[in-house]
Amino acid sequence: MSTALVGSNAQASFVQGLQCRECGNQIPKAPVHVCEFCFGPLEVTYDYAAIGKVLTRALIESRPKTMWRYAELLPLDGPPAVGLATGMTPLLRADRLAKKLGVRELWVKNDAVNYPTLSFKDRVVSVAVSKAREFGLDVVACASTGNLANATAAQAAAAGMPAVILIPFDLEPAKVLGTIVYGARVFAVKGTYDDVNRLCSEIAGKYGWGFVNVNLRPFYGEGSKSYGFEIAEQLGWKTPAHVVVPMAGGALVTKIGKAFAEFEKLGLLASGSRKAKIHGAQAAGCSPIVDMVLENREQIRPVKTPTSIAKSLAIGNPADGFYARQTIIDSGGWAAKPDDPEIIAAMRLLAETEGIFAETAGGVTLGATIRLINDGKIGRDDGPIVVCVTGNGMKTQDPLVGQLPEPVSIGPRLSDFDEAQSKLKS
Repeated sequence: MSTALVGSNAQASFVQGLQCRECGNQIPKAPVHVCEFCFGPLEVTYDYAAIGKVLTRALIESRPKTMWRYAELLPLDGPPAVGLATGMTPLLRADRLAKKLGVRELWVKNDAVNYPTLSFKDRVVSVAVSKAREFGLDVVACASTGNLANATAAQAAAAGMPAVILIPFDLEPAKVLGTIVYGARVFAVKGTYDDVNRLCSEIAGKYGWGFVNVNLRPFYGEGSKSYGFEIAEQLGWKTPAHVVVPMAGGALVTKIGKAFAEFEKLGLLASGSRKAKIHGAQAAGCSPIVDMVLENREQIRPVKTPTSIAKSLAIGNPADGFYARQTIIDSGGWAAKPDDPEIIAAMRLLAETEGIFAETAGGVTLGATIRLINDGKIGRDDGPIVVCVTGNGMKTQDPLVGQLPEPVSIGPRLSDFDEAQSKLKS
């Protein structure tokens, strides 16, 4: 690991290998994502005893303000190939929004301004593309609902690697354009995201490419932990009372839980830190994980045809659904699923109170937060409450068309303006 990035106490790697979440089988680091014995998902394991000897709050605070300040807890064996400026996005105290919602203390973790493609996917792809380089893979690829396509295409271009992107045919035009512009080869598949994902699994097996969310998934997912690390550090090395997280495949929920647990294990949290309640958010038109929580069942019932405007969360059969539910329940959290009108209203509320234009997934998260507050799952005097915004609204403008006031049309003279202004006041 680069000492310029992570400090003089760094060693080559603290990664021990991969371990099956189900049977515990351990295997060496490799571009694989399922256990060869039981087909369970694989998780990266670390030498926490060794990390505990070198990683301190002071060391982290001395480093550049990027996601790589937590390098010992990320799964690379060397310096990152891309994403050197990714992460450490703002955690903003949202007092005007808190007043509207009737709560004491509310914060927004804003990855809508993450680098380089304005979503939290820049974090996971920075790790995955760097890991593809370490494994000697020549091509990177992904199945995506939009933000991952943008991030993979951009980071592959920065690394000088070809990118192959597969998306559902009906993705938002801005996200398609924001992928092709980086020179990626894009395939629009006539089907849902789950159809795209199944196809990608077959392609990964045949072509040997580095699919960031298939055969590189154990490493890719670890990048999400930096989002949780930053929340804790930015709150003064404390975890929030509540954090509300959007869910598509469900990995972000599990990785925020893992991030908080790792900080606690390493003694990096301030004394007296409470355990955060982790809440999940999905749109009513595609809510397989939320329904598991609300109906108290462990088995996923896949959604065959998602119908929500929140396309970035429209995964009907989420890979980490079981583990996301487990993380939520174990933390004492809950879940909620706003409908499309609530999502649009929440997008407008966040923009009008805090000046943050979030994509539809952000509307889902804030809409779910409002439901959780109104249902008493989040106390109005609890705090801090953190709302996770993971993508930029400029990418998903279509649902707002016809939902906002039209501009006032006037002539070019001051008298035209005065007349219009007078009418607006009356």
